Amino acid sequence: MLNKVRDCFQQKIADHGATPEGVYWNSVEAQEIRFSQIIKVCDLTKPFSIIDYGCGYGALVDYLDRLNCRFQFTGFDIAPEMIAKAEQLHGKRTDCFFLYNDDVLEQADYLVQSGIFNLKLDVSTEVWMKHVLCTLERMNSLGKKGFSFNMLTKYSDPDRMRSDLFYADPCFFFDYCKRNFSRNVALLHDYELYDFTILVRK
Repeated sequence: MLNKVRDCFQQKIADHGATPEGVYWNSVEAQEIRFSQIIKVCDLTKPFSIIDYGCGYGALVDYLDRLNCRFQFTGFDIAPEMIAKAEQLHGKRTDCFFLYNDDVLEQADYLVQSGIFNLKLDVSTEVWMKHVLCTLERMNSLGKKGFSFNMLTKYSDPDRMRSDLFYADPCFFFDYCKRNFSRNVALLHDYELYDFTILVRK
């Protein structure tokens, strides 16, 4: 199922390079607004380890640098071309590692995810939902102190919604995370984009 998604992302990075357009975002501003939301799960006042689950070309590394964070970064992505670009940009650093094999990921303080649930292509909503819930379980297992993720919201304007994208119910996922992962869950849906962010703190 994910092979087609991987191929789409590989084509995007080939066409647009290490840019927001290369990972299906329409601007630097939109990409960084999402970064600002997902990292709210982290305590940035002290050193931390972090997994970017679906890291693309590693843009979050540069964002964390600009905030003067002290971190150990592991980027994971299913698209080898994304990992190759991330290593080209950040591979010389001793605090950054990039992988495309989920099986070798080790726990970190935090796991963050931005955008990996959006593009479902021709997969049914029911099948994609099962994939999302399974992935959330995996993300929960990897984030020792917490994890965060975003999704396109079902409250998007109907005339702008597309059949190849997955639009989620934020209330469902807030409830699911409260019931399955932690008492401490936040739903962020107030940042002017057509998506929402969930923070799970342990």
